[in-house]
Amino acid sequence: MKILRLTASLAGLLLLGAGLTGCSQAVNLEAAPDANDYICAEEMVRLPDSIVNLARRSTNAQSTAAWGSPASVLFRCGVAPVDVSKLTCVTTSNVDWLVDDSAAPSYRFITFARKPATEVIVDSKVASGAAVLDELAAAVTRAKASKRCSG
Repeated sequence: MKILRLTASLAGLLLLGAGLTGCSQAVNLEAAPDANDYICAEEMVRLPDSIVNLARRSTNAQSTAAWGSPASVLFRCGVAPVDVSKLTCVTTSNVDWLVDDSAAPSYRFITFARKPATEVIVDSKVASGAAVLDELAAAVTRAKASKRCSG
């Protein structure tokens, strides 16, 4: 059930991220439920201007970011924290991430056991997920981890 919701969420975000308004260059994203958490504000000011040579773009929602044209990396802070999951958990730059590959070659990564959680969607045809997550680690560590991935 959770994976189905994750897949639906991922599909919706990809559609939102792909849709640009006619005269605006802002990427159309939906704010996460806890986007107004102060930790998200701390993350936002630490986001890089570029990721793996993709320039940062304007977005139209709080606590969101996008890189590339078309947007190939999407970022949302304030999604629901996940402490238990059957998804694969990987660690990069000392941050644990759950990996949803149900919409490959677009991959959804969500921080594990951090509140608020951060979601990153990467088009793997354009950028390496590991490289993107490495570049975002300094920002997402503003939300402290309550536990780590296990084996």
